[in-house]
Amino acid sequence: MKSLVQMALDLFDPPAPAPIQVREADPRPALSLSDALPPAQFAHPQSNRSILLRHTRVAYHFKRAKRRTIGMVVGPDGLVVSAPRWVGLAEVEAALHEKGEWIVRKLDEMRERSHRMSQQTMVWREGSSLPFLGEPLVLVLDPQHQFHEAGARLQPRDPSDPTALTHRLCLGLPHHADTAQIRDAVQAWLMRQAKRIFTERLDHFAPRLQVQWQRLSLSSASTRWGTASADGSIRLNWRLVHFKMDVIDYVVAHELSHLRVMNHGPQFWETVGTVVPDYAQRRRLLKDEALPRW
Repeated sequence: MKSLVQMALDLFDPPAPAPIQVREADPRPALSLSDALPPAQFAHPQSNRSILLRHTRVAYHFKRAKRRTIGMVVGPDGLVVSAPRWVGLAEVEAALHEKGEWIVRKLDEMRERSHRMSQQTMVWREGSSLPFLGEPLVLVLDPQHQFHEAGARLQPRDPSDPTALTHRLCLGLPHHADTAQIRDAVQAWLMRQAKRIFTERLDHFAPRLQVQWQRLSLSSASTRWGTASADGSIRLNWRLVHFKMDVIDYVVAHELSHLRVMNHGPQFWETVGTVVPDYAQRRRLLKDEALPRW
């Protein structure tokens, strides 16, 4: 039997702690965040092959073509890969892995641009706005007038009026005009302005590049802003009028330069630079600007 003193000491002296058990370290490597998350995905609507690049599953459209090297193009629909018939699939995939970082970055940029464009979808009604030469243009229905210039007339912003923040495009349409009527009237006016502006800029740059253009036509292409033919024919996308004049000048100078150099080699870019020294900056604006979707 314990003494009273020993019992008292036991009250103030807690029992010894249980021994700590040390667990052996897990030999498996730590799981990274990128490995824990499911891979990102990009899929071309006509994809027939897929590959994992930088933890990103890319379904791409593969085709054989009469060319000497493997070609890769990232467009609004995704990745398109073309290769000569004599190049094996293993070599094609090796080339894709080598360019994997670039491909994924471009696909990310294209997806972000498409997202911005989706937020710019036009609603064709009075009070809507769209860019014209880089500045907002507000649509106004004016049934009291029958305009001769493609059914519309530009009313510039009054610089002396601090409340006038935008230009106005007055349309000779009734207030109950439907979406198609408003859209067609605006497009007709913009195409008329495009033909006038493009002609002026072609005449401005052609002498400086020592070339002569023969014919101008407007296009509505979804992926090309312009083309040039050896016979002097120039084709420009009418929607370029949404951009500032600096961007329009770059595209005009670009296509006119093709009348001297029909490729995109160093000599071509040197030619463009003689009339548009900051063409690289203007080219980025052309790619990055989110235009309204028609």
